[in-house]
Amino acid sequence: MNETREFSRTTLEDLCEELQKNTSIDASRNKTEVKRGLRNSDGSGVMAGLTKVCNVHGYVMNEGEKAPVPGRLIYRGIDIYDLVDGCQKEGRFGYEETVWLLLFGKLPTKAQLEGFQSLLSSYRDLPEYFAEDTILKAPSPNIMNKMARAVLTLYSYDDNPDDTSMQNNLQQSIQLIASVPTIMSYAYQVKRRYYDNDNMVFHPFKDGLSTSESILYSLRDDSSYTREEALLLDLCLILHAEHGGGNNSTFTTRVLSSSGTDIYSAIGAAIGSLKGPRHGGANAKVTEMQNAVKQNVKNWEDEEEVRAFLMKIARGEAGDGSGLIYGMGHAVYTMSDPRAVLLKKTAYPLAEKQGFGPEFRLLETIEKLAPDVLAEVRGIDKTLCANVDMYSGLVYRALRIPPELFTPIFAVARMAGWCAHRMEELYTCRRIIRPAYKSVMPEQPYVAISDR
Repeated sequence: MNETREFSRTTLEDLCEELQKNTSIDASRNKTEVKRGLRNSDGSGVMAGLTKVCNVHGYVMNEGEKAPVPGRLIYRGIDIYDLVDGCQKEGRFGYEETVWLLLFGKLPTKAQLEGFQSLLSSYRDLPEYFAEDTILKAPSPNIMNKMARAVLTLYSYDDNPDDTSMQNNLQQSIQLIASVPTIMSYAYQVKRRYYDNDNMVFHPFKDGLSTSESILYSLRDDSSYTREEALLLDLCLILHAEHGGGNNSTFTTRVLSSSGTDIYSAIGAAIGSLKGPRHGGANAKVTEMQNAVKQNVKNWEDEEEVRAFLMKIARGEAGDGSGLIYGMGHAVYTMSDPRAVLLKKTAYPLAEKQGFGPEFRLLETIEKLAPDVLAEVRGIDKTLCANVDMYSGLVYRALRIPPELFTPIFAVARMAGWCAHRMEELYTCRRIIRPAYKSVMPEQPYVAISDR
């Protein structure tokens, strides 16, 4: 395979040159009403549909201009601050309650929640021989890739996969929400063995655990974890469970669902979307940038030294050369990202206890200095806030979760939102999503092959 690639490199370069020559579109042509990226000229998203699942609010329009406001994330009419506060005051896990809320639109009663928790726990295990045939025999260096393939393969283990009735889709949704964490854990263990030359450690399935407990139990070699750790991971799952219909992976779910396809195809595609570095995979770029800062700034408490290195990053002289300070800014949020606010507030005690206090404070310094740095170097004068990725990577490290699982855990959490939006699309919209593209191709005559 490698020999073939090496042999055909010149040919591939010629083909790429031909493709580029005949495919590129001059950006200056965009003098029409075309909304590239389904974005308006002010960066806001084009209104593409209606939803009762979630609202992401980060600005108001004042005389035609975006005016910054504190960010709000609202699940089914309930503010994320209130949802998290309600669970934390009682010291209990909240992700399962959040899943119920997103799927059914109302908070569950105590009896409903207990029954739902038991139902999810009963669906954690995978179909017989699924792990051996689908995961162990076909490892992947990327967990997201393996998760997408495994979800698609579940189609073959479903007796009625193409039934899009509400009852069947609800059952499939609950099974996926429950079992995808197990798929992630298996994929990670197999990746350790085949690509990291490390041991695989599989623990017997344990009933009665919350989603966050089940993840920590299955990932750690000794299966041990503290309640404080499990509650912090539970918070991460709540904050990542949903983020509006317009984010790339959820829109992907809705686009595929609008065609009437099966749930496995829709969710597999959503996982592929979340894998991208411009979406869920962005947390890897944040971690990469943070490592560059830590390695090149000697005194993390010296704001001037930190600022000087951030200036280099913004000028494209350090980091990945993009000029981006990853972890800063968001497509919707302006003054604050409520997910980052909650995560920072809750995670600090554990981070300090685990020895990550200095790194945590360094991130706070980056958050403080980055807006002025970007304004000076790149002329960005809009209000910028830290997004959830600024702190999530450090939180996962404090929880001893390896970097290759940062985005997969995001996918595990977002299963709830994807399934809620799929059902809303199937049963309330009933119209295939089909935006238009303006053609800018020149016409050309057909020439006989003998004359070319």
